[in-house]
Amino acid sequence: MAEDLEIRRRRLRYQSWYRGCKETDILFGKFADAWIDRFDAGQLDAFEALLDESDVDLYNWLSGREPLPEDLAANPVMQMMMQFDVATAPDRGLAEGGLGSV
Repeated sequence: MAEDLEIRRRRLRYQSWYRGCKETDILFGKFADAWIDRFDAGQLDAFEALLDESDVDLYNWLSGREPLPEDLAANPVMQMMMQFDVATAPDRGLAEGGLGSV
């Protein structure tokens, strides 16, 4: 049975804030807070694929330290993340109860 979209969004938001590396927690958590409620199933698939990548690789790609692999350059959500300004995004993470229960 397909996972309900709202349950899936909550699960992915939680996973975004608890990646294991504080830098990627912030990058992915703020991005998820800003966008995940607007994602359809296909965009959630693309976002979930990014969550499967290692924190070190993601940080290096998003910070421009390493070139983005060709397969990820085609990921529309990765393109959104590359444009996302984490510095100006509101901080609604777990500390403020932004996730609710998962």
